[in-house]
Amino acid sequence: MNNTDFEPSSGIKGLKENWRNDVSAALSVSLVALPLALGIAVASGVAPMSGLLSAIIAGIVTTFFRGSNLAINGPAAGLIAAILGGLSILDNNINYVLAAIVISGAIQILFGLLKMGRFAKLLPSSVLHGILAAIGVIIFAKQIHFALGTKSEADTIIGILLDAVYKIPELNPFVFIIAFLGVLVLIFYKKIKTKFIRIIPAPMWVLLLALPIVYGFDFFHAHNITLFGHAYNVSPNLLISIPENPLDSIIHPDFSRIGTFPFWLTVMSITTIATVISMASARAVDTLDPYKRTTNLNKDLIGVGLSTMVSGALGGLPIVNVIVRSTVNVNSNAKTKWSNLYHGLFLLLFVVFLAPVLKSIPLAALAAILVHTGFKLASPKVFKHTYDQGVEQLLFLSSTLIITLFTDLLYGIIGGILVTLILHMLLAKVGFLKFFKMIYKSGSKVYHLDNGTYDVKLKGITNFLYALQLDDLLKPIPNGSKVRIDMTQTRLIDLSIMENLIEYKRVQDFNGGNVQLVGLDHHVASTSHNRALKIITGRVKKRITNRQIRLQKLAIANHWSFEREVDWNTSYLRNFHFFDSRPIEMKSNSLQGHDDENNTQWEIADIVFDEGALLALEVYQTTVQIVRLPSLIPKFIIDKEGLFDKMFDRVKALSRSNRDINFSNFADFSNKFQLTGEDEDSIRAFFTDDLILFLEENEIHHIESNGEALMIFKYIHIARTDEVKNMLDFSCNLVKHMNLKNPPKKL
Repeated sequence: MNNTDFEPSSGIKGLKENWRNDVSAALSVSLVALPLALGIAVASGVAPMSGLLSAIIAGIVTTFFRGSNLAINGPAAGLIAAILGGLSILDNNINYVLAAIVISGAIQILFGLLKMGRFAKLLPSSVLHGILAAIGVIIFAKQIHFALGTKSEADTIIGILLDAVYKIPELNPFVFIIAFLGVLVLIFYKKIKTKFIRIIPAPMWVLLLALPIVYGFDFFHAHNITLFGHAYNVSPNLLISIPENPLDSIIHPDFSRIGTFPFWLTVMSITTIATVISMASARAVDTLDPYKRTTNLNKDLIGVGLSTMVSGALGGLPIVNVIVRSTVNVNSNAKTKWSNLYHGLFLLLFVVFLAPVLKSIPLAALAAILVHTGFKLASPKVFKHTYDQGVEQLLFLSSTLIITLFTDLLYGIIGGILVTLILHMLLAKVGFLKFFKMIYKSGSKVYHLDNGTYDVKLKGITNFLYALQLDDLLKPIPNGSKVRIDMTQTRLIDLSIMENLIEYKRVQDFNGGNVQLVGLDHHVASTSHNRALKIITGRVKKRITNRQIRLQKLAIANHWSFEREVDWNTSYLRNFHFFDSRPIEMKSNSLQGHDDENNTQWEIADIVFDEGALLALEVYQTTVQIVRLPSLIPKFIIDKEGLFDKMFDRVKALSRSNRDINFSNFADFSNKFQLTGEDEDSIRAFFTDDLILFLEENEIHHIESNGEALMIFKYIHIARTDEVKNMLDFSCNLVKHMNLKNPPKKL
């Protein structure tokens, strides 16, 4: 199935046709955005209402001017450090910082008009993640004391973090319990299956669970509470400050410092970070979009720039594309850009009708959300994922992180880029002038062959500085073309270029084309990751693992085919709803064979795929089985109830029917599995008593039918050799229990 057949209409027509989906998604997004907007404002050192004002403007203003489809706009945690840095060098005067925000928005509009949106691609991926990790450390350090109920007088981030340890004996238990419960909710929320709980997003639960404590211990009046012989203070100072009239929170910029260096340093920090985050998030959301629509980056810059100017003029924060809320929007089945508008309107209604409740929110609850956010940005998982992409990528990230923490964001970006370039020069083993000549005058060309194929010859050094030239090189090739990209003569290929090539392949494949990446067997890398930086060395003999040896022997013994190399042809997997918004990183170790008894073709392969993107990114490695059936069957999805929610809880949103199909005579089956699909009558007819009893007796985690083939996840990890045999036995027996009467049909 090609989702372009069902691509939603745009403009007013799209609003009329898809308003139900968009309003429903916007409600979910607004419930996430409310606590995040409040928390980001407090963490940025400004009034809580500034965050809500920014989010409302982001929804109502940006929507009409931007170029993205499913991205959500609003204030972002990534700008917290830039705002704090601006306050520190501009006399802690928010009015000066607001002026810098307005100028920053104007510069973004200018960038958009000059069509400079694509220049954001010039920032290396690992440097971006290093900046985000540094921001995470800063957020964590600034908020941990609000979570503990302590204070730090330290001047450095390291000092603040050390104080958090030293002052644990001084923590306020009535503050800490709020933050502790909040963090627990954020960690374990995805493991909870109760429908009532799942309706409300995790950040909103953090606020709701804090309210009984606030009212129970009367945070509204200053007093001491004695516990274990110690007196602890609770008071309104521990709650967020909301004016009686929300309009009183509007303040205006002061441009009197516009002629000073600190002012322009603040402008450049905000502009750089906001632009890079917005453009990177827009591209990331495009990969999640089930309809694979492409954002107009220049138009998007104009939209966020204009709303940033409006926000700064009224006392708000910079506006960007925010990846976490955008991911919620996609997974809530939003269809058009109007969901962003609706989310802004919902937030406006919250401010109007829930102002008294907002005044009851404790700072500790917001601190819990931000501490969790900060930790995720700089968690060990981030460093491990970067290391898996190559030890050099870990060096780029770490150097950017360290430089940022000891200077500021702008110097961190510059320093990270310089470290990246220096190492690239050393790895390429060429001098300074030749290095840049091999980038900008590489001699790469595109040849249109007689058979209709486009042959792309990449030469020289293809690193992040080559990204724009690569776009220009590939742009004339029509969508849906057969393209062969030969990298045999490239001296160095970095991660950013590999990301661009893989994304280009996805777009071409989605539009009916086919892209082959060849010549990489002439390169070496520090890791087997398909995006790792690669250096040419001549033809390389690839090592084979013990597992691959066992799989090879298994294939020979059973007359199956086995291909251990990375296979870039994964377009057929996107015929399953599961991969509509889950980009596939790579496929390898593919076993293929024919089941003579059932007349089916099958494949078992290892795949790596992404869930979410950027801040919300999770990377999964698993072994999946595809069974091509001899006849058509109904389309359906089976998920195991209550387990692996993190991976599979949003599959329902991608299907046309979210209603669980239950069988009254088979309560065990209905309790064990969740069955959804488009045509309930045909599904009920297909699921015979024999098939249901077979499924009841077996352990599976996900089965999906696209009508012509089955996709089966039996294990949520890379399968061992014995587990591969179990997968094959299971699929053979599964097909036996299906009612397949029609003649064979070629897929």
